[in-house]
Amino acid sequence: FVFKLTAAKQQDHFFQAAYLEERDAWVRDIKKAIQCIDGGQRFARKSTRKSIRLPETINLSALYLSMKDPEKGIKELKLEKDKKVFNHCFTGTCVIDWLVSSNSIRNRKEGLMLASSLLSEGYLHPAGDTSKAAAEGLSDTPFLDLSDAYYYFPDSGFFCEGNSSDDDVVMKEEFRGIIVKQGCLLKQ
Repeated sequence: FVFKLTAAKQQDHFFQAAYLEERDAWVRDIKKAIQCIDGGQRFARKSTRKSIRLPETINLSALYLSMKDPEKGIKELKLEKDKKVFNHCFTGTCVIDWLVSSNSIRNRKEGLMLASSLLSEGYLHPAGDTSKAAAEGLSDTPFLDLSDAYYYFPDSGFFCEGNSSDDDVVMKEEFRGIIVKQGCLLKQ
């Protein structure tokens, strides 16, 4: 799951993701940023908190940790759709149900707002075509309260069996060299 960036000074940088979906998401987002910059547009990440008027009292990081709690959090499942098996994921309906049951929200509409914030800030990721399309702006809300919209935690070990959604052609190239710096990819 390695991809390569070549800088303007012909320096090659190799990045390794934990799994296919993560690699694809990084490649897609980096391409969007490059297109934006090449088109002369200013590239800036919008703050979800400001754009949807999320109250300052809501701590997304703490909420995320509660959601991941092995006993009281959202249960990660093995789900199947369109001849694909999604491991370590959950449905949009499960997220909203959990938010309601944990008294984090008053109603499902408020839950959509909060779940959309979690998605936009990278605490949740879309898995499968339905949730990906919504996250890319093809729906009224980025997050879907549906039983066939799948999501996963970024550090859950999510993977999809039978996945053929590799939209981008990634050239297979032999990886050789010395690791100069090693770290983790983190979207901020």
